[in-house]
Amino acid sequence: MFEFDLPRRLAAETLGTALLVATVVGSGIMAETLTKDAALALLGNTLPSGAILVVLITILGPISGAHFNPAVSLVFALRRELTPRETLLYVAAQIAGGIAGTMIAHAMFALPLLDASLKMRTGGAQWLAEAVAAFGLVATILAGIRFNRAAVPWLVGLYITAAYWFTASTSFANPAVAIARSLTNTFSGIRPTDLPGFIAAETCGAVIALISMGWLLRESDKARAMLKEAQP
Repeated sequence: MFEFDLPRRLAAETLGTALLVATVVGSGIMAETLTKDAALALLGNTLPSGAILVVLITILGPISGAHFNPAVSLVFALRRELTPRETLLYVAAQIAGGIAGTMIAHAMFALPLLDASLKMRTGGAQWLAEAVAAFGLVATILAGIRFNRAAVPWLVGLYITAAYWFTASTSFANPAVAIARSLTNTFSGIRPTDLPGFIAAETCGAVIALISMGWLLRESDKARAMLKEAQP
């Protein structure tokens, strides 16, 4: 059960997603401004994104669960930890927050508040990468909650930091963030026409992770019960 009422939870989801996207987009703009080295720019985009996730999940997790991600909210809805109404409101808050985050980042760098991206990110390899990224994110969250809830902020931050580099898509892993990034024609952007493939892949990866981890963690629970029964 959540300790905070729904309006406060929605505000936390909006704020968290906004700050996350502002960090992703803003650090990308800064990196692109400071260097023409693509690898160094990606590193400059990666480290702030992983770091802000640790902060945001730590401070906002106790309020809303710190999803900041429609795919994660869907997973918790399928686990019956969110009602359908709460899930829709969470998703709306995340998308609105993400768009606000892009606008904030643009404003800080004196760019047009919204600017549709021209950066092409499409194709089977990219979609597979996004499915893998979302799968790993959800697996990290579910196993983290099961075994070490206090470590979840660090686990998620570190996973995303790694996934920026081992996935061909640089690990969006988040439909709300993907939508927000379609509105920035900067380092972190994605063409609006490429969104459907990314969102579908992210959703599929998240659901596959839910099914896989549900089986894996349930088997662990059974083994624990058997060990308890075997003890004198």
